Amino acid sequence: MNKKLSQEKLPEFLNNKKIQTSIAIIVVMQLSMIILGFFANFGIGLALLVILIILLFLLYNLLKKLTIENKKYISDLAFRIKRGEQEALIKMPIGILLFNENLQLQWINPYLQSHLGYQEVLGKQLEDVDSELATLVKESQDSGLKIAKWGDKFFQIIIQKDIRVVYLMDITEYAIIQSKYEDEKIVVGNIFVDNHDEITQGMTDRNISNLDNFITTQLSNWAKLHHVYLKRITEDRFIVMMHYNSLEKMEEEKFSIIDQIRERTSKQNSPLTISMGIAYGSDDLSELSKLAQSNLDLALGRGGDQVVVKGYEIEPRYYGGKTNPMEKRTRVRSRMISQALQELMKASDQIFIMGHKYPDLDAIGSSLGIRRIAEMNNKEAWVIVNPDEFSKDISKLMSEVEKENQISRYVISPSVAEKMITVNSLIVLVDFHRPSMGIAPNLISLTNKVVVIDHHRRGEGFPNNPALVYIEPYASSSAELITELFEYQSEEADPINKIEATALLGGIIVDTNSFSLRTGSRTFDAASYLRSCGADAVLIQRLLKEDKETYLLRSHLIETIEFITENIAVAIGEEGSIYDTVVAAQTADTMLSMSNVDAAFVITKRSDKKIGISARSLGEINVQVIMEQLGGGGHLSNAATQLEDMTIQEAKEWLRDVIVKKKEEE
Repeated sequence: MNKKLSQEKLPEFLNNKKIQTSIAIIVVMQLSMIILGFFANFGIGLALLVILIILLFLLYNLLKKLTIENKKYISDLAFRIKRGEQEALIKMPIGILLFNENLQLQWINPYLQSHLGYQEVLGKQLEDVDSELATLVKESQDSGLKIAKWGDKFFQIIIQKDIRVVYLMDITEYAIIQSKYEDEKIVVGNIFVDNHDEITQGMTDRNISNLDNFITTQLSNWAKLHHVYLKRITEDRFIVMMHYNSLEKMEEEKFSIIDQIRERTSKQNSPLTISMGIAYGSDDLSELSKLAQSNLDLALGRGGDQVVVKGYEIEPRYYGGKTNPMEKRTRVRSRMISQALQELMKASDQIFIMGHKYPDLDAIGSSLGIRRIAEMNNKEAWVIVNPDEFSKDISKLMSEVEKENQISRYVISPSVAEKMITVNSLIVLVDFHRPSMGIAPNLISLTNKVVVIDHHRRGEGFPNNPALVYIEPYASSSAELITELFEYQSEEADPINKIEATALLGGIIVDTNSFSLRTGSRTFDAASYLRSCGADAVLIQRLLKEDKETYLLRSHLIETIEFITENIAVAIGEEGSIYDTVVAAQTADTMLSMSNVDAAFVITKRSDKKIGISARSLGEINVQVIMEQLGGGGHLSNAATQLEDMTIQEAKEWLRDVIVKKKEEE
C-alpha cells in the first residue's frame, strides 16, 4: 500500500513528519494489542486483526480519494489561474505593450490592439503606429509621467524599463470623477462698487436708484450667464458663490464685466468702477470668505477697477486695472487717519520712521513730515536712513538737513534703531508697504505696532497685522498724503519748518514729474500749503540738478533705445557700468517725451550689483502689471523692479517675453 501510495502524490499535509510519526505509533500500538489479544484469546485476537485490516482498507481508500481530489483541485485551480491570466490579458481594461531598445513593437495584448485599430503592428516603430502613444511612452520614460490622456480616454502609465513593458490602465471613469470634483469646488467672492459714494453725491434719489438698478442688472445678467449665485448686501457690495469651472470661464474672458460697467456708466456721465476679490482652494467657507475679503482689500489697495483671484498657497492673479484710479479719498478719511495716527503715537514709547531702500525725495520728505507730526504731538520720532544708499540728490538734501540741528539729531542708522526699538515702539513705513523693500526689514518684526502710509498700488507682500494702513493709489505721492495730515494737528504746536516743507514739496515734484503725471486738485492744494510754509522751489531745483557726467550717461542710455513693439521702447546700460537709480528714472521720463513712445523701460546695473528696471508710461499701458511679473511693482504709469543673478541682456529678454505675452493676451 505504501509503495502504491508513493506513486500517487500525497496531500501536502501527509508529508508532515509529525503526522507520519503519529500514524506509525498508532499502527504499532494496534499491532501490539492484536498480539496480546491472541495470547489472551484466539477469538479476540482474530477479531482485532479483522478490524485492523478493515481500518487499513478504509484508510487506503480515503487517502486515495483525498489524493485524487487534491490533484483535481490543484489542476482546476491552476487552470483557472491560467485562464484568469489569459482573460486579464484579453478582456481587462489594461493595455500591455512590449517593445525593443529601438521602440519597435514586439507584442501587444488584444485590449491595446482594439485601441490601435486592427492593423498589423508587430515589428513596426511605435511612432509609425501611433505618434501620440509614442510621445506618451517617451515622456513617461524621461519624466516619470504617471497619468495621461490618449485619445478620449485617460490612462495610468506604468513602465518596466528592465524588460521594456508598458502597462496602460484605463482610469477614465476615475479621471472624470476627479475632474468633476475639481470643477465643482466652491469659489467665494466679494464685489465692491469702488466710487459709489463719490458718484452719487449730489444725485437725486431717482437717479441714484436708476444707477443702482443698472449696476444690479449688469451683474445679475453676468451672474446668470456664468451660473453664479449673486446677492446684494449693501448699496455698494455684493457677494458671489460659484463653482471653479465658472471661475475658469471668467478668467478666460479676463472678467470683461468690469470693462463693460466702466464703459457703459462712463457714457451715462456716471463713471462707476467695480473691484472683486475671489477666493478658492478650501472646503472651509469661513476661511474662503476671509480670503475673499483679503483679496478685495488687495484689489482696492491697488487702485480698484480690477479683480484679484487667489487660492490658498497660490500666487494671486490680477485682471483689469487698465485705467488710472480716480481720486476718491475725502477730507474725512484724512482726518480719521490723522486722529488714529495721533492715538498710536501717544500710546507708544518711541516712534521710528523708515522709507524704502535707495530713498528718493518722496521717501525722505515723507519721513521728515511724519517726524514733525510726532513732534507736534509732543513725541520724539527717529528717522532711519542708510547713507550708503543715498543718490546724489538725497545726499544734497541730507547735507541741508544736517544744518538744522533740531532735525539732524533725530536721524539715525538702522544699527542704532535696532538697539533702541522695543515691542511697544511704533514704526511708520512711508512710501512703501512691502517689508523686504525697507531700509531695515528686520525692525518690522521687533515691534507689535506698524503703520503703513503709501501711494503705490498694493502688492502681495505686506506687514502682518498692521495697526494702521493708509494706502491711497489716487494720490500723487506719499508726501501729498502726509502734507494733508498737517491740517488736523494742534495749532499751538510749532509749524513745519522750511527744510521739511522743501523736502515734502520735492517729493511731490519728483513723483509727478513736475506736476505732469498723476496730478489732481489735492496735489496742487498740498503744494500750495507747503509753499506757504516756506518750501524753497529754488533749492529743489538745485537738489535735482545733474552734473555733466549724469547728463552724458542719460544721453548714452537714450542712444540705445530699441522698440519692443511699435509703441514700447527699452534702453539698456552697459554690463560693466554702474548707473544711479535717478539716472535710469530720468531717462525713462525723457523717453516718454519722444514720438511714438507710450511706455519706456530702462535696464541698468545698480550699485548693489542688482539689475534695475525703471518703467514709465503715459497711462494707456499698465507698466505696474509688467513689473509685477518681474517681481516688482508700483503704479500704472510708474513702476520698477530689481533682479538678481542675471545679466542686463537676460533681463532685457525676460522683459521682452513678458511684454509680448501680455500683448498677445490682449
